[in-house]
Amino acid sequence: MIKYVKLSANELDTFIQMRIRQLREEGATEDIDLVPALQDYYNRHMSDGTFVSWLAIDGGQIVGTSGISFVEKPPYFGCPSGKMGLLSSMFTNPEYRRKGIARELLSRVVEEARAYGCGTVQITASDMGVLLYTDFGFVKNGNFMQYKL
Repeated sequence: MIKYVKLSANELDTFIQMRIRQLREEGATEDIDLVPALQDYYNRHMSDGTFVSWLAIDGGQIVGTSGISFVEKPPYFGCPSGKMGLLSSMFTNPEYRRKGIARELLSRVVEEARAYGCGTVQITASDMGVLLYTDFGFVKNGNFMQYKL
């Protein structure tokens, strides 16, 4: 039976390995050691409450992950609080997919964003995730652009 728990320091190493696995599955090819940067990010932002993750666990093994980072921008009409949730780390082990796990994890992190006071939740979705997010009620914004430094 799947149980859902919040990420703690105890699961962080496994969570990071799953994050790297997710990035590679989505086509990332950079060959750098991302572990130290991820450890630093998650430790800092978990401790100050600006990153929350829910995990799906089956028999003591993490089989699904989620994450949401809270950021603040100047308020605008679409988000009067200025607080935004940025989804990341949405990953389910292949043998556990299509069983409702990702949807349950998504529901939990969206609720975290609501409780934090966010006015919007955003994600850069993988091709595989688009259906999940669209079905949940996310709307595609064709204006998203990025400038890499």
